[in-house]
Amino acid sequence: MNQNLQALQDAGVSIWLDDLSRQMIRSGELSSYITDKAVTGVTTNPSIFAAAFQDLSQYGAELSQLKADSVDVEEAIRRLTSRDVAEACRLFTDAYATSAGYDGRVSIEVAPTLAMDTAATIEQAAALHELVGEPNVLIKIPATQAGIPAIRATVAAGISVNVTLIFSIDRYHEVMDAYIAGLEDALAAGRDISTIHSVASFFVSRVDSEIDKRLNDIGTPAALALRGRSAVANARLAFKAYEEVFGSARFTALAAKGANVQRPLWASTSVKNPDYDDTMYVAQLVARPTVNTMPANTLAAFADHGIVSGDTITPNLDDAAQVLDEVQAQGIDLAEVCDKLEHEGVDKFVVSWTGLVEGVTVALARA
Repeated sequence: MNQNLQALQDAGVSIWLDDLSRQMIRSGELSSYITDKAVTGVTTNPSIFAAAFQDLSQYGAELSQLKADSVDVEEAIRRLTSRDVAEACRLFTDAYATSAGYDGRVSIEVAPTLAMDTAATIEQAAALHELVGEPNVLIKIPATQAGIPAIRATVAAGISVNVTLIFSIDRYHEVMDAYIAGLEDALAAGRDISTIHSVASFFVSRVDSEIDKRLNDIGTPAALALRGRSAVANARLAFKAYEEVFGSARFTALAAKGANVQRPLWASTSVKNPDYDDTMYVAQLVARPTVNTMPANTLAAFADHGIVSGDTITPNLDDAAQVLDEVQAQGIDLAEVCDKLEHEGVDKFVVSWTGLVEGVTVALARA
């Protein structure tokens, strides 16, 4: 086991890989991530699958059969992605069992085109959960305004959820409330809430990318000194919110009946600015219990030279608040930034989904 990654895991951070393909599963590459790099879960997105489905050596036979059966493109996507996710889930059976369900998780996302449709999101979340058919699957639902009631309803149905595309602390509070309300609904319906798990995916690097652009435009020494600090500060304050909500009397009452916390997950952790330390969104966001989902290059960088120096979140909460106060003092509206990033995030997801649909359409034609 890589020592740097083992140290990160020992510090309370679950390491999940932000990548998946059938070739990775069947070649043994994913298994090697599990045994050698402390990876205990996987997250996916349409862009990842769009690239994977072009490999006809892996998908050709199934694509040919789907074509022969006159299956439409979106149904073909659901079947192919769910099969890969199910196969990956089975590789994580041990991690799932030994962690009592916290880890060993593989995520599959509801079509991004449904991000503003609550009813359709609820329906597809249930369908994907049934289609994958493995207990350690997580259904990804975006934290849009329409997604919030869908999260509650999906959790109430006993389905474990990865809430994605969170940028603001205010929206994060809505996400946590939806999860807890869903648990309360599930309990009232007689469900065993100990089997329900969730993570809340708080996006990191995109916050710096947007705020740094604005700080550069301001251009003063005080503004420039704040570059590369907003994203970590925002995430650290999200962890503070997590501790407050899941330490509340409301959740404590549910925990007594078996409820699990909804762990913060740090997403978008690859560094976009080459001048920054390529492990900063990992090393500076260490606390128990969190998840960090990394693309392969970030994982490799941390394995090579990442440093774990204990909890880097809770001792720095005052500094985090000060950083964001100073950013706002520069005239930057954090609420507006987060709202912009959420809308852009949905748009990017839809673009990725469109690319996936186009890619599978081409692959079906070639099959």
